[in-house]
Amino acid sequence: MTNRTGGEIVRDRLLAEKVPYLVGILGHGIVAMIDAFRTVQDQIKILQVRHEQSAVHIADGYYRVTGKPLAVFTSIGPGALNTAIGLGASYVDSTAALVISGETHTYMEGRGVLQEVERKRPADVPSALEPLVKASYRPRSQKALHDDLADAFKQMTTGRPGPTFVSLPMDVQAESDEVPDPVPTNSLEVQELSAEALKAVEEAANLLTSAERPVIVAGGGVTLANAEPALVELAERTGAAVVTTLQGKGCFPEDHPLYGWHLGTKGTSIGNALTTSADVILAVGTRFADQVASSFRANTTFATDATKLIQIDIDQRELGKNYELELAIQGDAKKSLSAINNELQEREYAFDYQSTIYYGEIQQLRGDWLDETAELRESEAVPPTVPRFYKELREILDRDAIVVTSSGHAQACVLEFPFYEPKTNLTSGGFSTMGWAYPAAMGAKLAAPDQQVVAVIGDGDFMMTMQEMATAMEYGINVVVVLLNNYGWYSIRDLQMAEFGEDRAIATDWDDKKSPDFVAIAKGFGLYSESVDKPDDIQAAVQRALEHDGPSLVEVKVARDFPNSGSTVVGWWDVPIPTYLEDRRAEYEQARNEIEPPPAST
Repeated sequence: MTNRTGGEIVRDRLLAEKVPYLVGILGHGIVAMIDAFRTVQDQIKILQVRHEQSAVHIADGYYRVTGKPLAVFTSIGPGALNTAIGLGASYVDSTAALVISGETHTYMEGRGVLQEVERKRPADVPSALEPLVKASYRPRSQKALHDDLADAFKQMTTGRPGPTFVSLPMDVQAESDEVPDPVPTNSLEVQELSAEALKAVEEAANLLTSAERPVIVAGGGVTLANAEPALVELAERTGAAVVTTLQGKGCFPEDHPLYGWHLGTKGTSIGNALTTSADVILAVGTRFADQVASSFRANTTFATDATKLIQIDIDQRELGKNYELELAIQGDAKKSLSAINNELQEREYAFDYQSTIYYGEIQQLRGDWLDETAELRESEAVPPTVPRFYKELREILDRDAIVVTSSGHAQACVLEFPFYEPKTNLTSGGFSTMGWAYPAAMGAKLAAPDQQVVAVIGDGDFMMTMQEMATAMEYGINVVVVLLNNYGWYSIRDLQMAEFGEDRAIATDWDDKKSPDFVAIAKGFGLYSESVDKPDDIQAAVQRALEHDGPSLVEVKVARDFPNSGSTVVGWWDVPIPTYLEDRRAEYEQARNEIEPPPAST
C-alpha cells in the first residue's frame, strides 16, 4: 500500500499499462491530475491538441495500428462533451481509448460551480456519454479510482473492444489515501473458444468443404483480432472467395486471386455477385450493417433463401441480429478461423481450388470489375476524378503505406484503392465521422513512425479538425494530408442528385471564391504545401510531400460534375424519397418492399 493522490493513481496505472501518450487539453478541472505527470514525461508524453474531439481520434488511430489504448484527458463540462464525437466513432468501430475528464468537487455537486450542468441533476456527464462508451465511472474516493481504472482497462480490451470514460472529481484528483500498487491488467489475453463454439467449428468445416461456391465476408473484426494469416490460410484451403466490408479492407491482400473486392451499398459488381450466388457464406467480424447489406434489400447483396450463412463474432448480440443463421460461432476471429483451419488439417483436407470452374469465374469477375471502373480510374479529365487520384496514389506509395479516410467521396472511392497489408486501411466506418481522418492519421503515425501515413480528406471534412496542423507541427508528426477539394459537400450533393433528381441539389455547394486558400493556411501553420489540378501532376506533388521532413499538405482539386465526381455505385441504400416526387417515390417504395425483416427472435 502506498499513499497516493488521485492524480498519482492515474499516473501509476498508465505507467503499469505502458501507455506512452496522454492526449488532451488542460483546464482547471483536470490540473491536479496532470500535475502528477511532471515527473514521468520521459515515459508518458503529454500531447496538447487543439480540440478534445481530436484527442480521442488520435487515440483511435493509434489503437487501430497497435491494438493498444492511449489515454485522453479533458477538463470539466464543455471539454468532456467535446469528446462525444470521438467516443462515438471509437465505440461504433470497436476501438479502445481511456478518456478521463475532470468533474465537480464531490462536496460542491449541485451548487452550479463553473462548467457544471446541474439543472436536472448534479454533475452527471457520464449519463450524457453513456450510449457512446463501453463503460463509465464516477469514482468518489482514491480507492474507488484505483479499482475503476483497473476495470476500465479490462473492459476496453476484453471481448469486443470499446472506449471507457472516467469522470474524476477535482478533490479526488488532489487528495490522497493508501491504495495498492497497480498490477497490469493483461487484458489483451483472448478467451479460448467454448465447447459449444468448438462443436460449431466442426460443422463450419463440413459446410465449407461441401460448398461449391463458398464466400468469406471479412469485416473489421478480422483486423482487430490480427486474424489475417488465418483468413488467408482458410481461403486457400477451401477455395473460398474473400469479400470485405469497408472496415475489413486490408485484412486480405487485394492482389490475391481469391479476393472479390467489397460488397454492399458502395459495393462492387464482383462482390455483390459473389455473395448473392454463394451457397455458403462465412461472415467473420462483421455486424451486417445496412451499407454492408444494401439496407437488407433481398437479392441485392445477400440472397438468404439460397445461402447457408455462418457467422463468427466475439459479441453474442451480433450473432443472428440481422439475418437468420445456419450456424453461429461466438469467439475471437483469430481463434475461430484458426480452429477451422486446424480441423481441416486434422482431416488432411486438400483441395486444388485453382482448377475449379468457380475459381475461373472469380477471375472473370475480377477482370470485369476493373473494366467497369476503368473510365473514371483512367480519365484524363482536368481536374481529375477521385478514382484517378487514387490510381496515382497507389502507384507511388509503399505497399505497407497507411491510408486514412473519414467520410464522403474520399472514403467511398477508397474502396477502389487496393490495400495489401493489414492495418493499412484506417477509416471511420460505422460512424462515418467527418473530421476523423487527420487526427486519426496522427495517431497512426505515432504508432508506426517508419511507415508512410497519408490522410485523404475532403475540403469540408478537413475544415472540422484542420487546427490540428498546429499539433502536428508542435510534435513533428509527419503525416501527409491530401486534400481533395471539390468546393462543397459533394457526396451529399451527389446523393441528392442520384435519388431526388439532378435539379434538386441544395445546401451542398460553394465555389472557389468562398473556399479558403488551404495552401496558404497550411503554410501559415508551418507545413509544406502545394496545389495541383491535373492528374499527371499528382504523383510528383505527393512525392515531394513524402520526402519533406515535416508535416505536409497537398491540395488536389478534383472533378465536380455529376456523376463523375464520385465512384461507381452498385448496391442500394434506403434513403427515403419525399412523397411529392411521385415517380421516384414509387420506385423507392418498390425497393423498400424488398427489405428483409430481422429474424423473429430479435
